Amino acid sequence: MKYSITSSQKIDSSPACLVLVAKPASNIGAQFAQLNKAVRQAISRAQKAELFEAKKGQILDLPVPADGGPERVVLLGAGAAKSLSAANVRSLMESLAKHLKQQRQGKVNIIADAVAAKCDFQTLARHLIEAMGDVEYRYVKQPKAARDKKPGFTFNITLRCADRGAAAEAKKGAAIGIAINKGKDLAKTLGNMPGNVCTPTYLAAQARKLGKSHKLKVKILSEKDMQDLGMGSLLSVSLGSRQPAKLIVMQYNGAKDAKQAPHALVGKGLTFDAGGISLKPGAKMDEMKYDMCGAASVFGAILAAAELKLPINVVGVIPSSENLPDGLANKPGDVVTSMSGQTIEILNTDAEGRLILCDALTYTKRFKPATVIDIATLTGAVIVALGHQTAGVMGNDQEVVDDLLAAGETSLDYAWQLPINDSYKKQLRSDYADLANIGGASAGSITAACFLSYFTKDFRWAHLDIAGTAWGGTVGKRASGRAVPVLTQYLIDRC
Repeated sequence: MKYSITSSQKIDSSPACLVLVAKPASNIGAQFAQLNKAVRQAISRAQKAELFEAKKGQILDLPVPADGGPERVVLLGAGAAKSLSAANVRSLMESLAKHLKQQRQGKVNIIADAVAAKCDFQTLARHLIEAMGDVEYRYVKQPKAARDKKPGFTFNITLRCADRGAAAEAKKGAAIGIAINKGKDLAKTLGNMPGNVCTPTYLAAQARKLGKSHKLKVKILSEKDMQDLGMGSLLSVSLGSRQPAKLIVMQYNGAKDAKQAPHALVGKGLTFDAGGISLKPGAKMDEMKYDMCGAASVFGAILAAAELKLPINVVGVIPSSENLPDGLANKPGDVVTSMSGQTIEILNTDAEGRLILCDALTYTKRFKPATVIDIATLTGAVIVALGHQTAGVMGNDQEVVDDLLAAGETSLDYAWQLPINDSYKKQLRSDYADLANIGGASAGSITAACFLSYFTKDFRWAHLDIAGTAWGGTVGKRASGRAVPVLTQYLIDRC
């Protein structure tokens, strides 16, 4: 995607497509008097013929005379609301982006004062760019021999603002939108890749690649390294796989003070989850390649932070493994010892995400983090509770949870807090270990977070369960790129 922001609303050359965002009025053509004249009163005629009333989300392509002026004019209705929320603006921009792609209109000039006057140019530009990016994204098929070599559809957008002040605000919003788009594109692509391509080793290679391109400090721990550290819980998950587990560490150091405590993002990186001995049903098992979307969102958020040159320090810790059935695999009833020294009775081998996360969380303590957020496609129960629209959030520090919820509201990547207290922890009692890895049929998302809380007592922590938002729902059978927006916004807010 290419974009530019200008304070001029004068169309010097004939763009392929001119988009005018209009508000309802008795004379819509008067809002764009000069342009209405240039297209021989086509806007006024459309209103008179009751073809366009500027209702929210209404789109009309206008026939334009061939003797000069823009080649194509698209009218987009802003609606009559006195104020437009960021969510409404995003919805409008998504509708516009889908229409433009359907019509194969990539080069676009946009005049959207009617929307910006009701929100602000920074919000408008950010969500315009993000909406265009979501629509523009195309997954390049893997492996390489099967790739479609045809060029994808791309946007070339010029947003024309009311004045220089508005243009300056729009540039700020557009920069955030572009960074989040790049992060989401990376997260989507990693999530969409087949499990035989995107292995723990592949993720480690991508971390090194990102480290070289964005000057990150990258460290990859092998199974031997993890064994030396006593990560018996994490390593127990990879026993049934021929793919070696990896612990991936990426450090972005943007703060002036190199010793400033980093904000840690810990992402579950199960590149394929068959459930182990507690084998999952065959239907939709192919979707378990998405079980590393927590890790993918950490990749995306760190990329976005680096693109924005945020003046903070961030560390990403990604435990990555496969979970497959095998003669060496975990068995229900096995007891393993975590890096923290706590023992865990494995009652269900399909509750493996928490087994790799707990050791990664213990490892994260060495960075003396200001805050820690773990991100995981952890439980199907969160989909039952919150659907595909909203992630579940829990934690041991209400301020961190509140900051994450606020970031979700700003980024439109929503989360909702669920309770976490000692009454739920009772469900994790074990007769054979310090705790069990599941807590029974009820409150599955909450007891999963309770399990992780045993490994987060030494820092401020929040847990984000994205099993419902990372794929599926309105995006269908593909990765959504969430939780890159909420994590990026959280990091922006920490600046």
